[in-house]
This record gives sequence, structure tokens and C-alpha cells, in this order.
Amino acid sequence: METLNIGDIKLTWLNGGVTHMDGGAMFGVVPKPLWSKKYHVNDKNQIELRTDPILVQKDGAYLLIDSGIGRGKMTDKQKRNYGVTEESSIDDSLTSLGLSAADIDAVLMTHLHFDHACGLTRYEGDHLVSVFPNASIYTSSIEWAEMKNPNIRSKNTYWKENWEAVQHQVKTFEQKLEVMDGITMHHTGGHSDGHSVIVLEDSGETALHMADIMPTHAHRNPLWVLAYDDYPMTSIAAKQTWQHKAAEKNAWYIFYHDAVYRALKWDGNGDIIESVKRERR
Repeated sequence: METLNIGDIKLTWLNGGVTHMDGGAMFGVVPKPLWSKKYHVNDKNQIELRTDPILVQKDGAYLLIDSGIGRGKMTDKQKRNYGVTEESSIDDSLTSLGLSAADIDAVLMTHLHFDHACGLTRYEGDHLVSVFPNASIYTSSIEWAEMKNPNIRSKNTYWKENWEAVQHQVKTFEQKLEVMDGITMHHTGGHSDGHSVIVLEDSGETALHMADIMPTHAHRNPLWVLAYDDYPMTSIAAKQTWQHKAAEKNAWYIFYHDAVYRALKWDGNGDIIESVKRERR
């Protein structure tokens, strides 16, 4: 498993499963001859998107950024439609680190779309239970409200199977939440109305998790937003704002979905100057 240290904060990427989504949808109005130069596409016009939670270790606490696609949650039809070729094996990832799901203190949910939230629950017989029983689950109040009452568009991605069993663990915030010293969540909107980004800072180092307003390194251009974005102009504005802040602090960008890079830094010309590549297994 790949790791990155931000000061005394240790990041470890777990195996949360993989999807293959339509490349056109993932790059919106950007023509395929442009985006396909920056990210591999298969013969079905799908691009590989990991769904790998990031374990955050600091001062004896264990946090997760998002939860993966889960295991045993999707029908065969859903797996086909979303190009799922591997389900989560987070328990195995945690076991290899000497941990279990019960050791997770908090799950920081950037948003609650199925490919981020399916890993919050699992089946015990016919009943769904919490995967992380001792964790607080943080998300924005706007996101939580839509999760419980999705609209005609969002009901396809906000599933009751992912929230009903964990609702007693959910804690919401409005615009900003300091989860612990140096780890903050910031509401941005854009991809979803309640979408958030996460900033990690320690010992003069910074990492920025832009979540799905910049799901891969190929989405660096502020104008390259997803057709899945509910509010694309909000995504563009948020990307510009947070990229400016990242540049000021020479920040790492860390990714949940990227199939190539776990983390990287760009210089002012857009060239990659440092990176952690995903190991192909």
C-alpha cells in the first residue's frame, strides 16, 4: 500500500474497489481527443476510477477519507453499469496494518454518492449494519439532507442502504469543520450541493483532497468538470479558489479516484514535480 507523510500525519491508501465509468461523462463537454491524451480510455469508452479510502493517522487517531464501494452491496446489473471489476477489501487492508474497522475513529465523507458511501454499511444476513461501529461520520449538513431526501436526479446515487444503518453516527457541519488540529473539511458544493474538500496541514506541509471536483490528475484544468456535476459553474469556481490556495502552500494533491497517481505536486507551469504513483497489483 502506498503511503505519504504530511509532517506527522501519515496517509495510507486502502483497497476500496474499482469502477470504470464513461469517459465522456467524466470529462463533460471536453472533446475526447483532448482528454484521452491525459487519461487512458478502454474500448468501451470507460476510464478506470479507483474508489480507495485514505487512512489518516495522527496523534494516535485513525481517520478515513471516504469509504469505498463496499462488498456485496451491488447487484450484477449495477456492477455492469458502473464497470465494477473489484469490490472493497478494506478489512484486509486494515488487517495488514494491524488494525480493524473497529479502530477507525472517524470517517470524513467528502460527499455521499454511492461510490464513496457504499463502504459505510455491510450485510449481516438480511440486515445492514455499520462497517465502522465506533466512528463518527462527518459530512456537510447540505449533503446529509439530500442523502435522506434525494431529488429526481440525485436519487440514483443517494441510496438508503448507505445511510439508514449509520444515521446515529453522522455529525454534520455547515461551512467548515476542524476534525482535529490540522485536519479540516470545507464545504464547496459543485459536484453535489453538499460536496466538501479536505485540507491536511502539519509541520509546514499541506495536502489538499479536492475529491470529485478534481477526481483525477487529468482534471487539473478548472474548466474540465464532470457531466455528473450538479452545479458545474460552482465546481469551476471552487477549483480555482482551492488551486490558488494549494499553490500558495506548495501543497500535495491527494486522490481517491485516480488510477495513476495517489498524490502529486505541480509547479507553476503545470508540470509534475513530485508524485506517489499507484502500484499496479
